[in-house]
Order: sequence, then C-alpha cells, then structure tokens
Amino acid sequence: MRSLRHLLPSAGSLIVFEAAGRLSSFTAAGRELGMTQAAVSYAVRGLEEQLGAKLFQRRHRQVVLTEAGERFHADVSLGLSHIRKSAEDLRLQATGGHVTLAASTAFGSFWMMPRLQQFRDELPGVDLRIQTADRDLDIIAEGIPLGVRGGVPRDWPDYHSLSLSDEEIFPVAGPSYLGRFGMPKTVEELATHRLIHLEEPYREAPTWDEWFASAGTSLRNAERGLRINDYALVIQAVMEGQGISLGWRHLVERLVASGLLVPVTDHVMRTGIGFHVIWPKNRDLSDNARRVRDWLVAQA
Repeated sequence: MRSLRHLLPSAGSLIVFEAAGRLSSFTAAGRELGMTQAAVSYAVRGLEEQLGAKLFQRRHRQVVLTEAGERFHADVSLGLSHIRKSAEDLRLQATGGHVTLAASTAFGSFWMMPRLQQFRDELPGVDLRIQTADRDLDIIAEGIPLGVRGGVPRDWPDYHSLSLSDEEIFPVAGPSYLGRFGMPKTVEELATHRLIHLEEPYREAPTWDEWFASAGTSLRNAERGLRINDYALVIQAVMEGQGISLGWRHLVERLVASGLLVPVTDHVMRTGIGFHVIWPKNRDLSDNARRVRDWLVAQA
C-alpha cells in the first residue's frame, strides 16, 4: 500500500489551489500568497497532473473551477479550515493568549462587572474577553474556551461543567418604589402591585406565574404589567422605581447588599437547577483558561 505521502498532494499546492479557486484568479491568488502568477499557474498545473483531472477552465483574465474542481475545492477548503483552527488552538494553548468567556448580558453586567477589578488584581496576566449574547452560544463551534450556562449538566453531554450557583429567585423592588407604594406584607398583597415581567426570547426562565405557584397561590391578571425581554433592562426599570421584578440571587445579591434593591416577601423559589461554568470535552483548556475557570468557581 502506498503511503499518504505519495498519494496526497503537497500542502503547498493545496493552499495555492484553495486561494485560486476562491478568488477565481491566479494573479489575485499570487498577490495573497506572495507568489508570481506564473508560480501559481505552475503549482496548479502540477496538481492537475498529479490528480489526473482538470481543475480549472482558463479564460481571459479569469479562471473558473470545473465540476471536478468545485468538488475538490469544497473538500480542500473544509480540510484546510479544520487544520487552521486546530493549529490556532494549539498555538493559544502554548502561548496562553486571551481567554474568552461566553455569558448572558445579565451575568456579564451583574455578576462579572462588579468582580472585574478583583479579577484583574488576582489574575493580572490574563487577558479576559467577555462575549455576551441573547442566547447560549455553541462555544465548540465558535472556538470559545469557557461559557456560563443555566440548567443541568446532563443536558450538555459535550461539555465538562462546574457549579457556580443554584437557581434561587425572590422578588426585588427599588427603594423609591417602596417609598411610594409601600412594602407588600404578604405574597397575596404582592400580586396587587406593579409587576415587571421578563420575557426571555431564547433562554427559558421562570415566570411570575411559576413563582406565585411555588408560594402556594396564583397570580390574578397575569397579563398586567411591564414586559421586557432583557434582564439587564428589567433590573434597570426596578432600580428606577417602575415596579417589582423577580430577582435571581446570584445576579442581584450585590445590588441588595448595596441597598439599590430590596427583597420583597420572605418566599424564595428554588428550581433545583443551577448555573455552571462549562468547557468543551473535545479540547484541552489553556493554562490561562483553567485559571479563569478556577477563579470563577472560587467566587461561588
């Protein structure tokens, strides 16, 4: 059996072919790769002879992939992209590089931002980049080392995970709202107040209906109240005195401690799920990514 070394074209000729096919020009491929047009043409001709197939139709000032060339170009492009991505991952692991953390806007705003100076003091050599989104990112496909996700680990078979917080939910209001309308003394009285509803477009989140049900009662006129699809805006509205919202303990505890938010009633809803830092099973973490992961868990 002949070895791959004799069966496969050289990496250099495949790189030239990929650029020429993508740009439909030997001249443009030469400019991109720092080669002459003649050198590109020579490399492509050698590849065609080795494969025994015509890959391009030569036209005036342009080249066009043949049908066989299109099929081969798709495979070569995919293969080279995987090789490049793997090489970049290895380089980042070797050099440390920056560490990206994917999280919700709410986590970035209310959990990470208040701790950012502490992070810088304790991990001064780590370049942390927080990438927020309105949905949970596929961090494997995006090439992101770490993410924060709510749920249960069995739902993420492709990821390792460590717990950051259990999900605990209680109502919160701003001091200005309570100054005008008073503190609800019971869960039933709370139902008569201005409630702000979070309507998450992508992530599932418990609702006021579920919170009242966990307290053994029901919410009448559930359609009433301000509705917002971004939790950071929900909390902003609460601090501005617009109403009462549900507060996730791990997000609002510092705002409560500072007096910007006030817990309402004694009832806390515990869902049995939690929030975790996750990382892909198919890729080793760099030293810096491991340090970030361990730092996040230590804050729990």
